[in-house]
Amino acid sequence: MEQELELENKQNNAVTQDEVLQAALKLFAKKGYFNTSLTDIKDALGFKTNSGIHQFFKTKQAIAQALHENILDSLSISIDDIRRRNRKAAEQLREVVDLLFKLTDDAPEIVQFLLFVKSEEFLAEPKPLLETAAFNKIKRIFQNGVKDGEMKAIDPLLAYTYFFGIINNVLAMVLNGSLPKTAESYQSQTWLMAWACIVKK
Repeated sequence: MEQELELENKQNNAVTQDEVLQAALKLFAKKGYFNTSLTDIKDALGFKTNSGIHQFFKTKQAIAQALHENILDSLSISIDDIRRRNRKAAEQLREVVDLLFKLTDDAPEIVQFLLFVKSEEFLAEPKPLLETAAFNKIKRIFQNGVKDGEMKAIDPLLAYTYFFGIINNVLAMVLNGSLPKTAESYQSQTWLMAWACIVKK
């Protein structure tokens, strides 16, 4: 019994916090937050007990919160880079769309978790996605696009809604299999339709 416990501790210690987060992310994206248990995460990692998870996180909620924060922080850094590289709103938005479509193909669970898992299920004080730092930066792109005359003279938030309504629906349909090809297959057409809704002609 003592040897078994020692063996499990060795196995648990071999797993990193990032691996716990990755296993949880896949399950949350596939089953949803409420339908995923710590036991599911433990099983996905090949643990016999939850102690390997508890060395990093005490609760399933803590895992989901860490994932949410990590993904939004990474997105925020990527958007800073995009805005530094490009002057025009159209160029900035094009790169944001490129990033979301690439993530949908390469790491679909990240997009599923970010856009379609409800944060109010695991955040004590949830704030709408639009009020997070990453999405505030995206909203600024629309504000600048309207102000600089690249986009129609409409409320920037409405421009955001039109644009991302199309983008997010296409991504959702790729993720749920309604659109059978890769996200990249639909990227050019989706961009043209979304941009046509808001560009000043």
